[in-house]
Amino acid sequence: MNTYGRRATGDGRRATGDGRRATSDERKTVLLAARSAVALYRLLDALPVFAGDDRITRLFTLVPGSDFGVDALSVIDAVGGRTLPWDEACRRTYDLILTASPKGELGLLRGNHVLLPHGAGFNKSIPGEGSADSASGLDPEYLLRAHDAAPPALHALAHPDQVARLAAVSPQAAERAKVVGDPTLERVLASLPLRDRYRAALGTGPRKLLVLASTWGPECLLRMRPGLPAELAAHLPYDEYQLALIVHPNERSLLGRYELAERLAPALDAGLVLAAPYEEWASVLIAADALITDHGSTALYYSAALDRPAVSVHRDGVELIPGSPMDVLLRHVPELGPATAVRRALEAYRPGTGHAAAQAAFAGQGEALGRLRTEVYALLGLTPSAVCAPPRLLPSPAAASRTPAAFDVHAEITADGVRIDRRPAGIGPPGHHLAVEHGAAGEQLARSAGLLYCRPLPRTSAPRDVAWTAAGWTRHALSAYPGCRSAVAIPASGLCVLRVRGDERAYAVRVEPRSEDGRIVSTDPAAAVSAVHAWLSAHRGMPHDLVRLTCHIGDRAFRVLVRPATDDEAGHVL
Repeated sequence: MNTYGRRATGDGRRATGDGRRATSDERKTVLLAARSAVALYRLLDALPVFAGDDRITRLFTLVPGSDFGVDALSVIDAVGGRTLPWDEACRRTYDLILTASPKGELGLLRGNHVLLPHGAGFNKSIPGEGSADSASGLDPEYLLRAHDAAPPALHALAHPDQVARLAAVSPQAAERAKVVGDPTLERVLASLPLRDRYRAALGTGPRKLLVLASTWGPECLLRMRPGLPAELAAHLPYDEYQLALIVHPNERSLLGRYELAERLAPALDAGLVLAAPYEEWASVLIAADALITDHGSTALYYSAALDRPAVSVHRDGVELIPGSPMDVLLRHVPELGPATAVRRALEAYRPGTGHAAAQAAFAGQGEALGRLRTEVYALLGLTPSAVCAPPRLLPSPAAASRTPAAFDVHAEITADGVRIDRRPAGIGPPGHHLAVEHGAAGEQLARSAGLLYCRPLPRTSAPRDVAWTAAGWTRHALSAYPGCRSAVAIPASGLCVLRVRGDERAYAVRVEPRSEDGRIVSTDPAAAVSAVHAWLSAHRGMPHDLVRLTCHIGDRAFRVLVRPATDDEAGHVL
């Protein structure tokens, strides 16, 4: 029987999952009480345990007292949840109260309390808050206060070791503890087959996606090494690596979206992807080829799901709990020194290291929602509906990276062609030439370019009555920018039209894709025409007939054909 989309019965009662009519005793209210956005995200990941059950009414409230509460209200509004003001929430009684932190005046909320983990592994202490050297989330000062005011009916944990750690600080709380697993990890594991979709949404292509993960607080990556994203963008070739950054929601709240973007502006302009704090961070992790991490627990989700390289930037802090899963992970992965050593650090990672450390944080993988569902329905006094909803797949990333409009191109002539290494202009040393996209970069950069290229304008709904031909634009560019040696039109077809100063002919440039293990791999035509530009500079003259050369980009080689353009090719409309 389909248990979704049931309609109310004629006497005002609703059908239950097994076909019976729901009585008033079977209608239950669940309150999700969160102090911050990150706590709310944890609760949202657990909500599929109630999916499709119209006996359950879901309400939200903001627990006061956190510096990060404002963003939680925005998230509730974004998901369309029904919010109760705190004062009103305290006046009602609920069948179940879900929280992801023992902090705050939870004792004022009446009902069965279920405490979910705030993160993965209980790895950090917060200096100046609670008991000294106690892991946040397992701090006896908060656990005992919460137990005295509102004893949890269930303290849901992700690993048996966490129950033992809880018993050491609060035997009373441990009596109500059970290992259910981690609902957030369930979403990550379920979404692994969508990796190619996520990479396509990010525009990663054949590049390696290197993700930086920053937790919050004085020892986080963004505070200890704020310039690292820009340093990596200056060092790593753009056509070989894509960079993304995951920032803890608390740090985003402290800075604000505008301040964060301004601080990251050089790296964002160079193509850095800034992942959104809910769901998208996990999609980006799945898409990643490697991770740079501080002591935040994001790395444990990455290592539990993927056995790919991870390196650490955490040094000599006081927040990391000795012997915690993150401590074990960071002691066994390479440490990153200067940004220029990043590739060597990634190569030093030993396969299996991260995955083994993550096993100490997560148990019962693939079973978390089912276990949690059994526990909460028992507390509600209800029989679960017949259909158990699977973990919700993570959506494709919506964060758009900025494509740099100007590159310092480093070129090396080889026996069969040219090796190309492009870096976003202005953040690293100058190269063989400056390649600039006309219409996307400023006038100063355009006038400094040795190579100008043009891509088609974005499509609009309005009819276009003026458009350049490929030959017309290249002629115009060389006339308008006397310092430019080569101009290239890059139509949507991918067949480029090149004109060189001093030669009236137009030339066609075609870049052939590669075949790799059953996949077709292409490169940005703008990178290939930079190789042609460098080759022409070295050979001082255009070919009269077909020329074949190889454009080397990292470990890949792309064949490039250069020949005189036909009239139809030169007359192609941009």
